[in-house]
Amino acid sequence: MSLQALLDTMTALNEVHTALLELAEQKKQVLIHNKVDELTQIVNKENKLLKRVGELDAERVERTGQFLIEKGYKPNPRVTISDLAKILFVPEEKRTLMDAQKQLLGTVRRLREINTGNQQLLEQALAFVDYSLDLFVGPPEDEVIYQKPHQHSSGAKRPGLFDARA
Repeated sequence: MSLQALLDTMTALNEVHTALLELAEQKKQVLIHNKVDELTQIVNKENKLLKRVGELDAERVERTGQFLIEKGYKPNPRVTISDLAKILFVPEEKRTLMDAQKQLLGTVRRLREINTGNQQLLEQALAFVDYSLDLFVGPPEDEVIYQKPHQHSSGAKRPGLFDARA
């Protein structure tokens, strides 16, 4: 019966990852349209789901250990689903377990791809903000760092919109 408990945990893990996948898609649109308030809401939802993933993963490890004990093996938290499939002799059970693994891995792979794209969008947005600030403030002035405050350089300073030293 512990195999069914393990399969239930894997199904729950896949559901949570699917919810994360949907949030990642939403995040992509929010990043493209620069909706910061919505981004904050999505990140809060993601944090709750990630906490749930941690709980479910601990449950998966526990249920894997129970399954191994039931089959007469010593529990090991590093045992993979592929390892478990090797000790299953009923073809239906083996296929069900491998299908659950395949589904979960596919969801995680898609989530990783979307998150990589979102990371690139964030990096581009930060580069644009940095570039925009440089346009307003001007390039950083190294000479201010290396001179005593009461000494003035012979070159004329370009006045900016903002005081860069503030």
